Amino acid sequence: MNGEEKDSGPSIEERQMWTTWVRERAIGSLPPEKLLPDRQPSYVSSWIYVFGVATIAALAVVVASGMILGLGGPTWWHTSSLGRFLNGIHLWGVELFFFAMVVHLWGKFFMGAWRGGRGRTWVTGAIAFLVAIGAAFTGYLSQQNFDSQWIASEGKDGLNSVGIGAFFNVANFGQMYTFHVILLPLAVSALVVWHVLLVRRHGVVPPYPAKVAAVKPATPSEGAAP
Repeated sequence: MNGEEKDSGPSIEERQMWTTWVRERAIGSLPPEKLLPDRQPSYVSSWIYVFGVATIAALAVVVASGMILGLGGPTWWHTSSLGRFLNGIHLWGVELFFFAMVVHLWGKFFMGAWRGGRGRTWVTGAIAFLVAIGAAFTGYLSQQNFDSQWIASEGKDGLNSVGIGAFFNVANFGQMYTFHVILLPLAVSALVVWHVLLVRRHGVVPPYPAKVAAVKPATPSEGAAP
């Protein structure tokens, strides 16, 4: 072997390790060239493909500003000028997040984004949108002002009428704040990461093929000179 030891892959002992199984499954499901591709198809240059990235960028702003607001607390973001500024950044980040997500969602709906084995990609995106609505709702309830009190008083009756008010108490600030800053953001972030990984694995959905009108071949009588 010219002094070189031939690489025969993982040994039997290594194949029995759970880390080997996870690594092989991860590389097999998402090779590095798909995770970080160097090139994209030409149709990705269309503006409709920009709103997915815009949604992720807005989500990053929302999470970053929300972490700072959570450290300061309600008194700080209502009385401090910097707190009010960051509260506004958080609010407009949420507005941009939902605007970009809705455009992205409807754009992919009309493009049939579930085509080509991309069903899970579509489902994870749709579920992320629904969970994000819950995160926004608990955010309004966590403002600790008259708006949040009004929303809580109006919302609790509706939730009680369907039998979930005992488990999801909108009048309980501690519960709503925990949902807003921990549970629902983790769920949204996990769904977004899963969604992006599925996009990388299956590729960006192409547009529908152009419809070309069939050309009727000319008959000998039609093609003959008068």
